[in-house]
Amino acid sequence: MFKNIFNIKSEADFQAACLEIFFYQYENVEVYQKFVDFLGKNPSEIKEIKDIPFLPIEMFKNHLVLDKVFGSAKTDKPLSYFQSSGTTQIQTRSKHYIADFNLYEESIYKSFEQFIGKPEDYIFLGLLPNYSENPHSSLIYMVDFLMKKSGKPENGYFLYNHQELFELLQKLGQENKKVILFGVSFALLDFLDYCHSERSEESVSIRSEYLTVIETGGMKGRKAEMTKDELLKILQKGFGTDKIFSEYSMTELLSQAYSLGENIYETPNWMRVLIRNTEDPFSYMEAGRTGAINIIDLANRHSCSFIATQDLGKIVNDFEILHYAQNDKHAFQVLGRIDHSDIRGCSLLVS
Repeated sequence: MFKNIFNIKSEADFQAACLEIFFYQYENVEVYQKFVDFLGKNPSEIKEIKDIPFLPIEMFKNHLVLDKVFGSAKTDKPLSYFQSSGTTQIQTRSKHYIADFNLYEESIYKSFEQFIGKPEDYIFLGLLPNYSENPHSSLIYMVDFLMKKSGKPENGYFLYNHQELFELLQKLGQENKKVILFGVSFALLDFLDYCHSERSEESVSIRSEYLTVIETGGMKGRKAEMTKDELLKILQKGFGTDKIFSEYSMTELLSQAYSLGENIYETPNWMRVLIRNTEDPFSYMEAGRTGAINIIDLANRHSCSFIATQDLGKIVNDFEILHYAQNDKHAFQVLGRIDHSDIRGCSLLVS
């Protein structure tokens, strides 16, 4: 049915895969078909990516966004899903039903390998809840999968145990072990606060050239707001390393973008960001100009690959890329949220 999206090598490959998946999803994802029809779009006239309608991300809150082949399958086994962070009393939470976890896992592995390295080479530590506490979190599923691929005995979650994490980081640093520390933003800051409030300056030593910190967002409602640049500088100083990276994804996606510095994210070849005009959702902004983020995620083949988010961002200009990005077609910045949009983010994982 589909070419292997992980073998996309060129812009022509990407364009062809987008159109193929658009036509398939129009025929097989009922809510998407209704949305396209409501807009008065004739699928036969869709010839380019810019012509493809992007489904508002809010549709995942109240609708089943799923290939009807799976959605109508007669089985006693309930459909598996990821659910957005949030408080049910305050807001409706999005559900992304998953037809093929193998596809998600391949996306996780190949994205991580492209931007960071082979998971088997790293120890993974998490300032996150563990999988049993949040079985419907796509982020926790991702980190848990990377831990399983790593297979290292030191892997683990330390959201509630700062002392144990501190001592383990010291030990692994002394042993020159390669470590990835995943954490939501506020949890990373809380850990640094612990390091400096509970211990003397002389004993605060978690610096290691083998440590990489990957923050996954998540500040809303937990700490004073700050810009991404401010956050990165605090983390760089606190952990004593320039390797403070960021990961960008969400419940409604099955792919991840990574930033290796300066808040400049890159997408893998099967994922792409377009910036729509906030006053005209069917037109797009030039590089360097701020608008709302539309995401193409071809790993979402069984739900919807074309998502209009409530995040603000911009495609970076050539002069902004510096040495942090390899391909300007895939490089972008996340600049915040559209006014009055729902609070989202990994900070709500531990609410």
